[in-house]
Order: sequence, then structure tokens, then C-alpha cells
Amino acid sequence: MDMVISPEAAAWFKKELTLQTGDYIRLFPRYSSGGGLHPGFSLGIATEAPARPATQAEQEGIVFYMEEQDLWYMEGYSLSIIYVEAEDDIEYKYIPLPVAGNVSQL
Repeated sequence: MDMVISPEAAAWFKKELTLQTGDYIRLFPRYSSGGGLHPGFSLGIATEAPARPATQAEQEGIVFYMEEQDLWYMEGYSLSIIYVEAEDDIEYKYIPLPVAGNVSQL
């Protein structure tokens, strides 16, 4: 699972959560009445240091990560977090990964 955070999205997190260079953002599945990638769940965030990170990406001095036990939420997808200027908010984009054995030969 890959994670990409746009510089603008990282700047939004820094501003909204008053983060400093070297801080962490944990992404994790949480129960939700809304919909995310899986019905009844969405991505939550917490400002805490990792215990057992399985994947991480750094942007604007902030480390974004997911713990091993949370990776089930992203199975078969990569994650892109972008900033939406018109809404002054971030958006999660779930990108399906290619299915093994379904890649065309060039």
C-alpha cells in the first residue's frame, strides 16, 4: 500500500492541528455512519507517534503512517491525500491497485 500526501494537504494538517516538523499523523479505520472505502468505516486521524508502523510517508516535515493492524482497511488500494482549495479541506482518494496476474505485457 502506497501513501501520497500533497504538500498542500500536509500544510493544511500543520495549520489545522498546530503541528510542528517532526510530528506524526496516524491514519486508522474508525466506525462511522458515513462511508469511506468500507461501509460503516472511515479514516480517522490522531497525532501520536507510531508503535508498529506498516507504511508511512513524509511531507512538509510531518510523518503520516498506518499501523500494521490497520492495513486491512486499505487492502487492494493506495491512498492519496489532497487539499481542496474551494472547500479549505482535505480529501482522501482511494486508488485501486492492479490485480496480480491482470497486468498486460508490453
